[in-house]
Amino acid sequence: MTDRALSRRLSYLLRHAPHEAGLTLAPGGWVPLAPLLSHLNVTRAQIEAAVTHCDKQRFSLRGDHIRANQGHSVPVDLQLAPATPPARLYHGTHLAALEAIRREGLRPMNRHHVHLSSDPDTARRVGAGHPSSSPSAQGRCTPPA
Repeated sequence: MTDRALSRRLSYLLRHAPHEAGLTLAPGGWVPLAPLLSHLNVTRAQIEAAVTHCDKQRFSLRGDHIRANQGHSVPVDLQLAPATPPARLYHGTHLAALEAIRREGLRPMNRHHVHLSSDPDTARRVGAGHPSSSPSAQGRCTPPA
């Protein structure tokens, strides 16, 4: 299995369907690696390579546990510490969604959070990753003063 294919499979299981691998998300979204390795028929080294080569930092490894860092559609408390956002944040999406965003604002849709990036390049990559043949759009989000 390629790193990309493994990353996609991990994203699906850890964000949307942990039950399909017999997993239960612990506080923080963590799951033990052993049952995941068995379910996917991969090695820890393959998981580590997929996590390391994922430029979007989708996953975290801690000891014998792994989690998806964002994008969950299943209930999970990631136990994230509050932080002060930078002066500007960016959101990448496909052009087909742009008018609805202008009309209704950013919404998490079937996820728990809206993905914002601290730089335009990351937002562009996120927008380009949406399953659409449309070109991506990028917006700048400035928090109210």
